[in-house]
Amino acid sequence: MHSVRILSRSLPRSISSLAVRSFRFSKPELCQLSLQQLWRPAIFSGYQSFSISRAMLEKEGQVDQELSAKFESELQLEKETRDTKELPPHVKNFLETRSFTLHDTPGQEEFILTRTFGDEKIRITFNITDLQALNEESDQYSEDKALYDEEPADLSTGSQSGGAQSKGTINQGRSEGGNFNVAPEDSIAPADRTELMDDESAADNEDVEPSFPARANITIEKAGINGALQIETIAQDGVIAIENVYYYPDTKLADPNTAEADWSRRAIYTGPQFGSLDEDLQVLLERYLDERGINAELALWVPEYIDFKEQREYIDWLSNMKSFIDA
Repeated sequence: MHSVRILSRSLPRSISSLAVRSFRFSKPELCQLSLQQLWRPAIFSGYQSFSISRAMLEKEGQVDQELSAKFESELQLEKETRDTKELPPHVKNFLETRSFTLHDTPGQEEFILTRTFGDEKIRITFNITDLQALNEESDQYSEDKALYDEEPADLSTGSQSGGAQSKGTINQGRSEGGNFNVAPEDSIAPADRTELMDDESAADNEDVEPSFPARANITIEKAGINGALQIETIAQDGVIAIENVYYYPDTKLADPNTAEADWSRRAIYTGPQFGSLDEDLQVLLERYLDERGINAELALWVPEYIDFKEQREYIDWLSNMKSFIDA
């Protein structure tokens, strides 16, 4: 009986103690669970707040589509005008039958021809900016010429009496009427008037294609010699015209690739002006270049290739611009 009483008294205490212990152990778990439940929506909500909608990725420019279409139109027009994938026949034939090797990097303004002649290494550098400069000068000339263009005089207008000359008339002194009318073609020299030319001369005049001056900088080096010869020339109308002849005691100074080297060669005496040399010496220097293949044939090839390369670079520029706008 006593044991039953003791058991009955101790049982509530044991249950109470177990309950307290259970609560003590479950409280951290409960807190951790509660924090996880609270943080989960917060983290999910944070990711949503930094998301980028499709509307934010769309282009803001309003002219992009129209500009891209214009580039595409210009690109197709240039491709239809001329094929830049194949070299012109004359250009290709020159490279295949002559000893020159072409070095042309797409996207660069310069291109180089190289060859060997005995123990010499010859390098000729060209630049397509010569053609661009010519186009700018032609545009400027057209603008200036337009300032002086006027409507032709009305030939039906009667003579003007008085002292002042009227437009399109020539003063004839104090004779009766004073002035007489002049047709626009009267201001052109007879030798330049096509209607006064014979058929052969007129045909020859139409067949002549305009040429432009192309600079050709020639560098000649010799094996085993620390020195170089540099000749500045102009190729135009089938002629290689020498402008200057320089000698550099150091080969590196002939083609400086640093500002320091370029500054160093400016202090060197490189020779007199070519035009001031003895005429026989000038002729021999011209023959010196001709013997190395720098002759009339090269002078005809250079402008043609410059025109081809400039067109190809322009098409690549249009394509690159369109691709950038569309990206």
